[in-house]
Amino acid sequence: MSSGVFRDGLLKGRVAVVTGGGSGINLGIAEKMASHGARLVLVGRTREKLDAAVKSIEAAGGAAMGVAADVRNYAVMEQGLQQARDSYGEIDILVCGAAGNFPAPAVGMTANGFKSVIDIDLLGTFNTCRAAFEHLKKPGASVICISATQSFIPTAFQAHVCAAKSGIDILAKTLAIEWGPAGIRVNCITPGPTDDTEGMRRLAPSVEIREKLTAALPLRRFGRKDEIADLALFLSSEAASYITGAVCVCDGGQSLVGSGIFMQAMGLNG
Repeated sequence: MSSGVFRDGLLKGRVAVVTGGGSGINLGIAEKMASHGARLVLVGRTREKLDAAVKSIEAAGGAAMGVAADVRNYAVMEQGLQQARDSYGEIDILVCGAAGNFPAPAVGMTANGFKSVIDIDLLGTFNTCRAAFEHLKKPGASVICISATQSFIPTAFQAHVCAAKSGIDILAKTLAIEWGPAGIRVNCITPGPTDDTEGMRRLAPSVEIREKLTAALPLRRFGRKDEIADLALFLSSEAASYITGAVCVCDGGQSLVGSGIFMQAMGLNG
């Protein structure tokens, strides 16, 4: 699981909690951290996914446990994070990665559809951070919120995601101010199109769409989950000890060219 970019054992003895950790980018982050010695607590709604992810980490020599919890429910998150604390001790690293998305025009979206993404992404990030605060190692904890380029690029058919991710960015910056005196750093990671994720399977379901999207990226390729994980590893390490309130974009230059060409490639331009 380790790319070899960082020394082995970089996170030895640390405890990392990752929401949405059963799959995708978040599982990639969890695997990376486990490969560098952290003990992982994977949080998600689906027990089967969590069990499979835990087995994968353990098979690679890491230590992990799964906690079934819905980030939209504060009381449930309180219980889940208490379970993590009881099992592993203080939390050194918190990754808020649970998210939802579906392409839809604003006039074709129900209020419940809009609310569901706000609740999972934005409310879920607040619930996770707030419930975790008492369990975070102080000073020394690192909180990482997974955002998206929709937070600062208006994107058609993504009104719900734009609103949710914008909220996450400013929430993280606010927490960085409030929690800084306690020695807790709070940052965001903004991934671009990333291979082998459910999001890209939905947004680029055909070879034709994938080729158009790739051609539109300055780096002419999709990102890899391990590249996002390397950034999370950096932000959670002592190498980033003076970085807080940052929104770290890792998107192959996607945000430099805007959203229009991607909407066209995916046939979502009206």
